[in-house]
Amino acid sequence: MPLGHWSLAPPPGPRFNAGKRVWFGKKTLGASADLTVYFGRPASGEVSLKVGVVLNPIAGGGKLKRHWAEAASSLNRNFGDFDLRETQASGDAERLSIDLATGGCDLVIAAGGDGTASEVADGLLQVQHETGRESALGLLPCGTGIDFARGLDLPHGIDATLKRIADAKGRKIDAGRICYIDDHGALASRHFINIASLGLSGATDRAVNADKRKGRVSAKALFFWRTVLEFVRYRFQDVRITIDDGEPIEARMALVAVANGKFFGGGMMIAPDAELADGQFDIVILRAAGKLGLIRDIRLLYGGRHRNHPAITILRGRKVLVEPLGDVEKNGALVDIDGESPGRIPATFEILPGALTLRC
Repeated sequence: MPLGHWSLAPPPGPRFNAGKRVWFGKKTLGASADLTVYFGRPASGEVSLKVGVVLNPIAGGGKLKRHWAEAASSLNRNFGDFDLRETQASGDAERLSIDLATGGCDLVIAAGGDGTASEVADGLLQVQHETGRESALGLLPCGTGIDFARGLDLPHGIDATLKRIADAKGRKIDAGRICYIDDHGALASRHFINIASLGLSGATDRAVNADKRKGRVSAKALFFWRTVLEFVRYRFQDVRITIDDGEPIEARMALVAVANGKFFGGGMMIAPDAELADGQFDIVILRAAGKLGLIRDIRLLYGGRHRNHPAITILRGRKVLVEPLGDVEKNGALVDIDGESPGRIPATFEILPGALTLRC
């Protein structure tokens, strides 16, 4: 298909049944999740929220699951009753958050890493778009990558984090929407809350997620070494980048990051000036240069000290289109969406100002 004929509008129709009835109790929901209802008592004088929790039991090597008795006790103290859903496969968190939101939850807490938080946010935004019902997102971070939470200055410890969520007022933040080509060649779309990118980051995501050491070594170390290894193998790709209604930029690149938040890759501050509620993306372009020099300079990313690097361009905008130039197979860069890599370019990225309520 010629590049001029790529159509990147979202697929038609809703992605869930807004009228689905959710029954509560201890029971199995299909083959992919268990539902448990915990009973407690909200603090005296406080308005009781209906709270749901989506737990990824293998996040962080299963650390949060092993300490779940502590987390459940803290949830009871801070919120009273809550509905717990556990994921068993990729995509479960999106579906379970849809169930919780359509079932009337005012707050849905994502207990896991960046992938869990992103899927939960995607589900909440779908419900909001289809029904107008808004549910707030809370975060109990534990995972290989907790880069979105890293930018929120959350307290350490389960109880301190949940108490902060309970005491916080919801605030509006921006979200992103990406349309891309999935691994089966079909048009796909989803929301993201932190950073969507393409190029080296997509290849690194796939390597990290396939690494058997995931959850057993530090995220920073795993992402660093996988980034270096994938960079050695990576072949720079040629793309066309169009921001808003500006003139297209043609670049031979290693990475293009479309950032709502600041951090990705286990602590790399790729977009040091990004803000979650400014209505714009920070777009970071890493152009092709000598690989040894670029690998040496990866260290600059951890402190956000790369703004003036000769291979770096940082721009701002509300809508970004990235297309492969020339050979689509060679230059169809892999995408990264909040730490997962489900497809490739061409892709469009759109900001949704103030779309999501965050409580933390």
